[in-house]
Amino acid sequence: MRNSLKLKTKTINNIITYLLSLLLLALSSCSKDSTSKLNVEITLGDNGVVSVIAQAEGALSYRFSFGDESVYNNSSGIIEHTYSNKGTYTFAVWAFFNEGQTDYSFESTEIEITNATGETNNGGLLDLSEAVTEYPGYELVWNDEFNYEGAPLDFRWHLQYKPILGWGWANDEKQHYTTRRDNSYVSDGTLKIVAKRESYSYNGTNKQFTSARLNSKFDMKYGRIDVRAKLPSKGGTWPAIWTLGTNINELGNYHGSTDGNVGWPRCGEIDIMEQRGYNKHEILGTFHWGETQSPYNYGSYGETRSTSQLGISNVTTNFHLYSLVWSSTELKIYVDNKFLVSLSNSATVPFDNPHYLLLNVAMGGTLGGNIPGSFDEDVMEIDYVRFYQ
Repeated sequence: MRNSLKLKTKTINNIITYLLSLLLLALSSCSKDSTSKLNVEITLGDNGVVSVIAQAEGALSYRFSFGDESVYNNSSGIIEHTYSNKGTYTFAVWAFFNEGQTDYSFESTEIEITNATGETNNGGLLDLSEAVTEYPGYELVWNDEFNYEGAPLDFRWHLQYKPILGWGWANDEKQHYTTRRDNSYVSDGTLKIVAKRESYSYNGTNKQFTSARLNSKFDMKYGRIDVRAKLPSKGGTWPAIWTLGTNINELGNYHGSTDGNVGWPRCGEIDIMEQRGYNKHEILGTFHWGETQSPYNYGSYGETRSTSQLGISNVTTNFHLYSLVWSSTELKIYVDNKFLVSLSNSATVPFDNPHYLLLNVAMGGTLGGNIPGSFDEDVMEIDYVRFYQ
């Protein structure tokens, strides 16, 4: 996924085919009753050739999406496809067990093609409905444009719902996070993260608010992250666009112990955007860390700027671009490409390890503050997320 990505002109037929592929991926959130396990064997051949054998007991038919606008159906489960261009593609296969195709099994993975005859293409990552900003010296490596309908794509996002303290969340937050469509869904070109007032119990603990907390399944070390978002307006909401070191091994997160187990704050935290529940005209950018040498002292540095200081419009009625530019020597946070705060990167702070992105709306707590009795629900909308390196 480190290859050059360039937006190219597409025909209407290509756009329709691509949208069909997205609709097929959305099937992964539907019913999977009365199905058997789907086994998929993938063999990479020469010159971009990929051979696939899919097997599921009792399957009537199979569907294959190769992530390059190619979608095929057959009854054998055996297929061969040739990629024209180098790149990383999201491959998906369905095994259908009834004529109506409502009972099925689903598997997806990413395939890296290095030996195709054509140059690197976008690997199916770019959304064809809008141009992607290009930055000198950077290449787009991962993104979600949210131009589909339904749940956030499972192969891109993890919905974190297990309280990290066992019974609740840090910072005295008042909500439970859930995996329900009520709290996170995609429609009309944006991801919605919805905080609600409602009685909800998890693992024997009842709380009066719900919301959602998303982890990106992609992480990276150094680069640029762009998130275009519109923030909630009601008191008590604490929205955040932020990162954690993948080595945190936090309870219920996606990455677990795959990259280490140092805990917080030694993993490092980068708050690209936070907003207080009691002041919706200010944006916070903050860095948290534990020093890399004993006694591993806690460190924190950040800045708060009002919309007037930044020279931007209202952040609860308009979309704005929240960005992190991160290198081996410095970390900088911007709003609409206007500087907010920076931190020098050095051997004493742990910002030399991969991080993943989190998107959430908390209720109450340290920055949310008092939740008005009149609060019913509010939403943070995300137009797109883009990682560059």
